[in-house]
Amino acid sequence: MKKFFALDRYDLIVMLVSSPVIFLANYLILGSTYFERTDVFIPATLGMTALYVVSAWLMDAWMKYMRYRFGALDQALRRVVYCLIFYMTATLGVAFLVFAFYDWFNLPGYRYDPVIFRWTILIGWTSNLVSIGITESFYSYGQWKDSVRREYEIRQLHMQRQLDILKHQVNPHFLFNSLNSLLALIEDDPQQAGLFVEELSSVYRYVLRANRAEGPDQNLTDLDTELDFIHSYFHLLKTRHASGLELIVSVDEGARANLLPPLTLQLLVENAVKHNIVLPELPLTIEISTDGANQLFIKNTLQRKRTRVASNGVGLSNILTKYQLLGQPLPHFQECDGMFVVSLPLIPARS
Repeated sequence: MKKFFALDRYDLIVMLVSSPVIFLANYLILGSTYFERTDVFIPATLGMTALYVVSAWLMDAWMKYMRYRFGALDQALRRVVYCLIFYMTATLGVAFLVFAFYDWFNLPGYRYDPVIFRWTILIGWTSNLVSIGITESFYSYGQWKDSVRREYEIRQLHMQRQLDILKHQVNPHFLFNSLNSLLALIEDDPQQAGLFVEELSSVYRYVLRANRAEGPDQNLTDLDTELDFIHSYFHLLKTRHASGLELIVSVDEGARANLLPPLTLQLLVENAVKHNIVLPELPLTIEISTDGANQLFIKNTLQRKRTRVASNGVGLSNILTKYQLLGQPLPHFQECDGMFVVSLPLIPARS
């Protein structure tokens, strides 16, 4: 809560720019006596200023809370409407307090006039409109600048990803192993070799499509497509490791249309195989599941290799960076009950 009530330099500038309303309102209520008599000017100005500062502070806190609740660019109208309702209500309350204050102290020159009361309210509401207009304009402009910067960074990441995919995700080492497996299958099981070639073709076709993707959705793919790819990719791994590797997929049908960065699952499956023992007598199990709350879980049994595996951590780092630049909640990585668990937030598909 404290962050909503904290005032920065920008807030103080807005309050200072709007402060002439204090003198204008006092002149309307008290007439020329306000400027002619010191014993009227000082208490009236101090009293109005105190009420103005408190009300402006509360209004500023409310606007910050609205930005917290409805901070997206497409929620600007809702944010402005809620602020206007609060501002106008607060202004009405301040006007009642001002007139009650002047009546209580019986300030010279004061007399209640309904017309003046309405004009005071109108001035306050006009000041609110100007204040909201200024602050909302600066806030929306800042959001727009952030979105432009984020889009630029995403494009830069996409360019870097073209190299990362070839160097780190489906790398030459994996290709060589796959070709060796294919060579053995051609001699021992030609029918299985044909299926292996089809799956290998699917894997690299998907990689090339991810490389060449253009447009606003170039950094996302639906979960259903990603799972189709991972089945092809896993078939290649299964051919090499046989019963030493198992994949369990338990994904809700309703979650398959949701989105995630392409090749994310491939990076995580490759990471699991790379860092753990994969043997028929000690099989590595990989599970992919959802929880009904737009979270995708990738788990693998922890059975680390005794010899250290060379790794620069690019895979997991790339996943985090993509989610960050997309403005999405970050994935979580943890070890729990003998399992390495990755929790990936799924991005709702736009209707």
